Amino acid sequence: MPITRRYNYSLRSHNTFGLDVKASQFITYDTVDELITILKEVCDKHQHILHIGCGSNLLFTKDFDGTVLHSNIKFIEYVSRSNQEIIVRAGSGVVWDDFCAAMAQQNHYGCENLSYIPGEVGAAAVQNIGAYGVEVETIIKEVETIEIATGQPRVFQVEECEYGYRDSIFKNSLKGQYIVTAVVFSLSATPVVNLDYGQLKDLRSLAQMPTAQEIRDAVIAIRKSKLPEPSQLGSAGSFFKNPVVPAELFRNLALSYNEIPHFVINESEVKIPAAWLIEQCGLKGKCYGGAAVYEKQPLIIVNKCHATPAHIMQLASLIQKSVRDKFNINIYPEVNYI
Repeated sequence: MPITRRYNYSLRSHNTFGLDVKASQFITYDTVDELITILKEVCDKHQHILHIGCGSNLLFTKDFDGTVLHSNIKFIEYVSRSNQEIIVRAGSGVVWDDFCAAMAQQNHYGCENLSYIPGEVGAAAVQNIGAYGVEVETIIKEVETIEIATGQPRVFQVEECEYGYRDSIFKNSLKGQYIVTAVVFSLSATPVVNLDYGQLKDLRSLAQMPTAQEIRDAVIAIRKSKLPEPSQLGSAGSFFKNPVVPAELFRNLALSYNEIPHFVINESEVKIPAAWLIEQCGLKGKCYGGAAVYEKQPLIIVNKCHATPAHIMQLASLIQKSVRDKFNINIYPEVNYI
């Protein structure tokens, strides 16, 4: 089939903020060979390239003057199985939660805590998505890519991906140089669980080890109770990263806030929830134009009423300034500004 190209194309349905920005050209591809053909054409014309998944971690600040690419490579296949380990390969265009659902249904452990996160498999590997005590890097084995400049394939082993908190090599030194086409995951055939987060602790009281499906169901229930549905209220999920601060600064804050939530990383660093900092600034429900701080979870900025990119950016700046002024802590967006 011929490759479909759309021009002056609205990206409203391709970003979870629901912003009506346009791309000069939008192309969806179904195979790696199609992607290589497209890249040669676009590079020969020296066009700007942006590859997106579901647009769940993006803030388009204006129309995109270039070509937006989207993967429609969708497959899930088993590479190998043993009594302990399940190796699964998934195409970059597979919806992330569909992958989680398929694995939980087979009672394969590893991604159940990451259920219901918007996005696709390829973007998950780039962003190093995480939730409820688990990051996707812990189950990634390999990331298959195509180099944009040459069209050549390259497979990154997980240790080459330089994963960190919501970070990877694809967001730093190799940003904009590779496109993920598939990801190989290593899952567990036996229960390996993380039930340390909030309401997930309730599963410890079960008479037997919870199944992957039971954990997935619990995670989805928690997320639905706290997070807006993008189809009903546009957002990009958690807008800010949780800041890591010096232990001395944390100890000083604890003198005034003795119940400040935190996670000790090491002797010199402590992570503080950005949501708590924002709430202490009295910003829950704060509006700017059509954008607002979500009333149920202050870590989220929502498109409440026909917000523009400028509304969202201005509200984000206001939040950052408020936290900095009150706590002397800088918080940074997890969302990518485009």
